[in-house]
Amino acid sequence: MASLTDWDILRNLLLAARWTIVLSLIAFAGGAVVGLLLTFMRMSRRTALIWFTRLYTELFQGTPLLMQLFLAFFGLSMLGIEVSAWTAAALALTLFSSAFLAEIWRGCIESIPRGQWEAGRCLGLGYFELMRHVILPQALRVAVPPTVGFSVQIVKGTALASIIGFVELTKAGTMLNNATFEPFKVFGLVALLYFLLCYPLSKASQNLEKKLHVTR
Repeated sequence: MASLTDWDILRNLLLAARWTIVLSLIAFAGGAVVGLLLTFMRMSRRTALIWFTRLYTELFQGTPLLMQLFLAFFGLSMLGIEVSAWTAAALALTLFSSAFLAEIWRGCIESIPRGQWEAGRCLGLGYFELMRHVILPQALRVAVPPTVGFSVQIVKGTALASIIGFVELTKAGTMLNNATFEPFKVFGLVALLYFLLCYPLSKASQNLEKKLHVTR
C-alpha cells in the first residue's frame, strides 16, 4: 500500500481538478460557438439547414456522451486519424454541448412574442436589424440562466472522459484509490470538489434568473 498522506491525496486531486476546469471551459466555449451557428441555421428559412440542425441536435442529444467519447477516440483511430485523449474529449464534449445550447437558445428566441417581430417589421427593420435591436436583447435575458445552468452538466460530463484515459478529477480519484485502497476518503474528496465546482454555477443561474426577471 502506498504511504500517501491526506495532503498528498488532496493535492493530487486539486492538480487534476485544473484539467477538469480547463476541459469544461474548452467544451463550453467551443459548444457556444457551434451552438450559436446552429441556432441561426435552425432559425433560417432554408429547409436543408433546418433539417441538418434537427438531425444534428437529435443525434447528439439522443446518444450517450460516453458513446460519443468512444467514437471520438477509438472511431477516429480506426479511420486512420490518431487523436490524443485531450483532443477526443474536447471534441466530443464540444459537439455534445453545442447540441443542447443550440436548442436552449432557439427556444429562448422563439419565446419572444410574435408581436415584437411584427412591430419590428412595421418599423421597416430588416431581419438582421430586427434580431440585433429587438429580438436578441430580449432573448438574452431569457437565455443567460439556463445557459449558466447547463454549464454544470458540462463540468459533470467531463468525468466520463476518464474512460478514454484523460486524467481529470475522476480518473485521478480512481488512480489514488488504487494506490491507497481508501475509496471512501478518496471519492468523498472527489465528490466534494465536484460540488465546489458546480454549486456556484447553480446558484449563479438561480440568481441571474431572479435578477433578470425572466419569469416576467
